[in-house]
Amino acid sequence: MNGSAIERVFRASSGRIVAALVARFRDLTLAEDAFSECCVRAVGAWQVGGVPHDPAAWLYQVAVRVALDALRRQRTRQHMMPDPPPPEPTAEDSMIDDRHIIPDERLRLIFICCHPAVAPDSRAALTLRLICGLTMTEIARALLIEETALAQRLVRAKRTIADAAVSFELPAPEYWAERLEAVLSTLEIAYSKAHEDAAGLTTHAGFAAEMLHLSTMMVGLLPDDGDAHALAALLHYAEARRPARLDSSGMMIPLSLQNPVFWRREFIVKANAFLARAVQLSPESARTLQAKLQACWCERLTLSDPAPWDRVRHIYDELLLVRDDPIVRLNRIVAVAELDGPDAALAELDSLGHKGLEQFGPYHAVHADLLVRAGRLAEARAAYEAVLALDPPPAERRWLADRLAGLPTGQ
Repeated sequence: MNGSAIERVFRASSGRIVAALVARFRDLTLAEDAFSECCVRAVGAWQVGGVPHDPAAWLYQVAVRVALDALRRQRTRQHMMPDPPPPEPTAEDSMIDDRHIIPDERLRLIFICCHPAVAPDSRAALTLRLICGLTMTEIARALLIEETALAQRLVRAKRTIADAAVSFELPAPEYWAERLEAVLSTLEIAYSKAHEDAAGLTTHAGFAAEMLHLSTMMVGLLPDDGDAHALAALLHYAEARRPARLDSSGMMIPLSLQNPVFWRREFIVKANAFLARAVQLSPESARTLQAKLQACWCERLTLSDPAPWDRVRHIYDELLLVRDDPIVRLNRIVAVAELDGPDAALAELDSLGHKGLEQFGPYHAVHADLLVRAGRLAEARAAYEAVLALDPPPAERRWLADRLAGLPTGQ
């Protein structure tokens, strides 16, 4: 097994293993350190003896031994009592097996990482790193911040949890509201990491089904919360379109060119019900408006039905009143290009001026498309090369590379 293959195993397993370790040992730093050490040991052991039948189980068991050894050394240094016997297998142990992932265990740990003692801008980042296993680069790009700033946030967050002696239990319902925004944001970002890979080939592909399930669970936990319903609607609309996201060659198909005939109507029906309830409870919330955007597209029945660009821009205008951020503006610019032309869209794009967008692939993809439409082909070529340099998922890479290859040469 080569190094890249080993790395894929580590990344695919990290989220649920660290989550299980946190649940078992109630120590974020210990869990992360133990997983890192077990990965180091795996590199040597697997290259000599081959990959075990169940790599995730191997990693988890070794990480548990590493953590127990660390605790024993700590007790020895502190002249504490002899070690208790190893604990009996717990429910968290089963999280190492994809067939037995316990979604409410993951959800409990998400609530813990979103503790109000942690700074609001660090809660989702901490959860995405420890519980979902996203890399520093992936989180930084999703949040449009520098990796160095993100690293500092995470160190402060883990120190805060340790210093505050945060309880590793799901808080009582009366304390959910103060954590809810960070919890929902975490589910949304984790799902988006799976959704951005149309082919489902990356290590985060499994997040789609799990976050869809957790969003539905949140509705059950909070039946009167509009944002919980809106997130469930948003994810169900996105998941409904999955069968139409690839062409026969495995290349991504943009939303406006997807054939609605292939969309899963049962998911759309569920999404419509979630959205209707969200509109009743929180008609002007950002998530309700985001779900409305998805609903616009999912009303199409055939590819010949007109694309709802005018309605899309109108909803983005409403969304900007409650969530004015670079990603919302970038998505609105796509509608502007369809309605007012590429020059108007490029003028708005140039005014964004957010440094974090330089590492955000969709920004360069939109920029490249607008430049092509405006006839600025040399600049378009540079923009396509920029997004390809950010290592997009395979299906998206094929589409971008195809667009780049289709540009006339010599211009």
